Amino acid sequence: MFDNLSDKFQKIFKNLKGQGKLTESNITEALREVRMALLEADVHYKVAKDFVAGIASRVVGREVMQSLTPGQQVIKIVHEELTNLMGGAAEPLKLSGRPPAAIMLVGLQGSGKTTSAGKLARKLSQDGRRPCLVPADVYRPAAIDQLITLAGQLNLPVFPSSFKQKPEEIVKEALNYSRHQNCDTVIVDTAGRLHVDTELMEELARLKAILEPSEILLVADSMTGQDAVQVAGAFNEKLGLSGIILTKLDGDARGGAALSIRSVTNCPIKLIGVGEKLDALEVFHPDRMSSRILGMGDVLSMIEKAQEAFDADQAQEIARKFRQDTFSLEDFRSQLKQMKKLGSFEQILGMLPGMGILKDIKKMQVDEKEFVRMEAIINSMTMAERTNADLLNASRRRRIAEGSGTTVQDVNRLMKSYEDSRRMMRQMMGAAGGGGKKKKGKIRRKGSFFPF
Repeated sequence: MFDNLSDKFQKIFKNLKGQGKLTESNITEALREVRMALLEADVHYKVAKDFVAGIASRVVGREVMQSLTPGQQVIKIVHEELTNLMGGAAEPLKLSGRPPAAIMLVGLQGSGKTTSAGKLARKLSQDGRRPCLVPADVYRPAAIDQLITLAGQLNLPVFPSSFKQKPEEIVKEALNYSRHQNCDTVIVDTAGRLHVDTELMEELARLKAILEPSEILLVADSMTGQDAVQVAGAFNEKLGLSGIILTKLDGDARGGAALSIRSVTNCPIKLIGVGEKLDALEVFHPDRMSSRILGMGDVLSMIEKAQEAFDADQAQEIARKFRQDTFSLEDFRSQLKQMKKLGSFEQILGMLPGMGILKDIKKMQVDEKEFVRMEAIINSMTMAERTNADLLNASRRRRIAEGSGTTVQDVNRLMKSYEDSRRMMRQMMGAAGGGGKKKKGKIRRKGSFFPF
């Protein structure tokens, strides 16, 4: 989403760092370009103006302009101001008090409320809570069916609503239902409209009075830009929002909503949707988002993704197999499955420091279906073949290609990837052991494990 803004910021700061010594003139010019970049990214004009003014008050001073690295100092200040603009620090959900704690999801039609309800339920479940999903949108019958389906996928309880019921009746019964199901949280998917209207707000106010929710979260579509900011303001005025879930941050919108919404509404972004799958909901960290925008990467988020995707015990077992050179195609398939959990290749690249300026890598098209194809090929092998790759002669490879709906060339490419990963990990293990030759059967030092 922030690619264009990130590119422009990095170009501006590259010019600043190249000048060595800063003057009021070149700082003023750089800040003018920053302001233009923000406006082009659909940031609210007053937010952009105040943001640049705040930077200027800190930058145009003796401490920065006479420092040994003035360009780096400016970037540091911009990073801090950008972080403050988006809220300063992550805002956790507040779900204390007598259970079940209620979470109301509100917003316009098409913003992604129902899907976000499922994502939020999955996240809370992983955090050790037991949520119950409550479909309270009786005006769009498909919404009830959709949430029931999502609950089935997550193996979580869902209140059996009917579009013949009134929303107030649904939430009253759902509270009792959730207690009988031993749930400590209820996530209420409320009705939406094409636009904010009095009838909708009055209904939501009645639901709020019944639920006494711990959180009222607006689900806002970041693709709508400044419209999302205006919607947030309207809902906040009528309901008193506790936070915002900003969806579709993996899209190609300009990002103005994410940068403006906190400053305009004084309502924190608590969660962000970064994909369509149920695991694509993340806590919003303003400092990490600032780092991504400025091309510094987001290594912490990447580590958290890896910790969630990879099982520590399994990683140690795979590392042992690499050291003993017994890593099989069965193990390789297991690693492919875990790699898919990390997200798209583009998302992972965006978290690496400096990757934003590597144009060739950013433009590189990675076929995400390749993982599926490779997994299908391994599935078409016998257990003996997965355990001992030396068995895969030409006739076996032809059979595997036919069984997986691929070509012999695809099978050969898979085998090359498998052999490359084994060779690379042997080299890494050797380096971790001191770089010398290792005696067979002896391990000098425990090596690192990387899931390739």
